[in-house]
Amino acid sequence: MVRIVVRTPQDIGALIRARRRSLGMSQADLASKLGTSRLWITEIERGKPRASLVLILQALSALGLELVTDDEGKSALEPQTTTGNALMKEMRRREK
Repeated sequence: MVRIVVRTPQDIGALIRARRRSLGMSQADLASKLGTSRLWITEIERGKPRASLVLILQALSALGLELVTDDEGKSALEPQTTTGNALMKEMRRREK
């Protein structure tokens, strides 16, 4: 299990973007899978602070990610299929 600490909407957006790209999905592909617009995906990936929690959780699930809370009350997201190291490298590379 790889632990990725998420503290801000921007962290969730970066994770969604990195995972989507690592799966070779376009924003339109993910939007279609979620039944939402490509604009919504763009806003989430940019860290929109007032996004629907239900859609965020659906996006994470569609990308094979799961939200987990540890004993210390910190949130972590763990990839189910992609190694966390590769995902973190992608997140960092995309944010530069």
